[in-house]
Amino acid sequence: MRFYDCGTAPSPRRARIFIAEKGLDIPTTEISIAKGEQLGADFLKVNPRATVPALETDDGVTLTENLAIATYLEEVGDGPKLMGTTPAQKAEILQWAAIAESQGGTAVAEALRNGNPHMKGRALPGPDNYDQIPELAERGVKRAGRFLEMLEERLTGREWMVGDSFSYADITTFVFVDFARIIKVRVDETKPALNVWYTKMMERPSASL
Repeated sequence: MRFYDCGTAPSPRRARIFIAEKGLDIPTTEISIAKGEQLGADFLKVNPRATVPALETDDGVTLTENLAIATYLEEVGDGPKLMGTTPAQKAEILQWAAIAESQGGTAVAEALRNGNPHMKGRALPGPDNYDQIPELAERGVKRAGRFLEMLEERLTGREWMVGDSFSYADITTFVFVDFARIIKVRVDETKPALNVWYTKMMERPSASL
């Protein structure tokens, strides 16, 4: 296998944390988005959509979505089960991972890519250029704030996002909550349940990756 990573981006961080939590050691190639390496000819041969992460499997398949990477590694790797053990638990973990991505990840991406002057003309990831829409930046900040409120409701009376153990849902949610700092949306004392969970997540060794 080979893992294509970018140390500064949230999407590959999700896969990186999953790999670490599974106790896997996978050869890694760093792709610098800052240097535009995702648009280079060499990486486009790996993923023509010019996004990271990517995982080349031992079966000769290239996976370019976090859900696909996690599903594959859950099946072939040892270590703790991070995607559930019962049908209902598996479904709920995927449900909350999807909510975190659509309500949290998309919101932060909208705010960052449409509001950061350094991303002018790059409002969406991938090989094509798109103009920024300032209104989306403002909406993204509001949506990110609402995302944290939703998580406070979810985590009140709970230790983890789903069930009684750490899972893929926690990884996805944590990465987007942490990345929201870049648009100045942060966890604070007004959300005690979220604050406890976030602190506990930050203490995990994988969180420093």
